[in-house]
Amino acid sequence: MEVTPDIVLEAYAAGLFPMAESADDPGLFWLEPKKRGVIPLDSFAVHRRLARTIRNSAFEVVTDRDFPAVITGCAAAADGRESTWINQRIRTLYGALFEAGHCHTVEVYEGSVLVGGLYGVSLGGAFFGESMFHTATDASKIALCHLVARLRHGGYCLLDTQFVTPHLAQFGAVEVPRAAYLRQLHVALETPPDPSVWRLPPLDGATALAWAGA
Repeated sequence: MEVTPDIVLEAYAAGLFPMAESADDPGLFWLEPKKRGVIPLDSFAVHRRLARTIRNSAFEVVTDRDFPAVITGCAAAADGRESTWINQRIRTLYGALFEAGHCHTVEVYEGSVLVGGLYGVSLGGAFFGESMFHTATDASKIALCHLVARLRHGGYCLLDTQFVTPHLAQFGAVEVPRAAYLRQLHVALETPPDPSVWRLPPLDGATALAWAGA
C-alpha cells in the first residue's frame, strides 16, 4: 500500500508513527512503542541558565517560514549523529503535510541564518514532535521552549516526543505506558486547538517563558 499523507495522519491518530532505517533506505516502517515519550504541558521545566539565555537571546524565533530548510537541518550529520532516519519519502510526506497545514516548524535565526529548529505534526490538540537540530548553542532548546509556549497558548493538551532522551528528560519528558498514552491521545484528538497560534508574530523570550509556564 502506498503511504500517503492521509494514511500518516490516520496512523498518528491510532498511536503509530513512521520511520526509516536510514536516510539512504527508501522504505518506511511503523512504530508503536510500549512506552511513549511525552512532555506534560503543565509541568514543562527550564533550568535557570537556559531561562536566562531564552530571556536575553538575540535570536529571532518564528514558525512555518522554511520547512525544507528545517527538515534538511534535522537530517544533517552532527556531533554524535553521523546520519539520521529522514529519507526522501519522509521529506516528501511531511512536506505535503506542511503544505496542508498539518505539519509545523519552529525556527531559530541568528540574523538571516537558520541555526536551529524543529518540526512536528499537529492533529487535534496533539502535537507529535518529529525531530530537532541546532548549529548554535542552545538553539534547539530555545525552539522547544517556544513550541511549548505556543502549544499551551493555543489550547493543545498533548506533546508527544515519541521517546525520552536525556536531552528531553531535562524538560520534564516522561515515559507513558501505551494504554495510558492512547487515553491521552483520545482526549487530545477530541480537543480542538486554536490554529491561529501558528500565525502569531515572533515571541520575545520573556513571553515565551511565561506562556510555557517556565
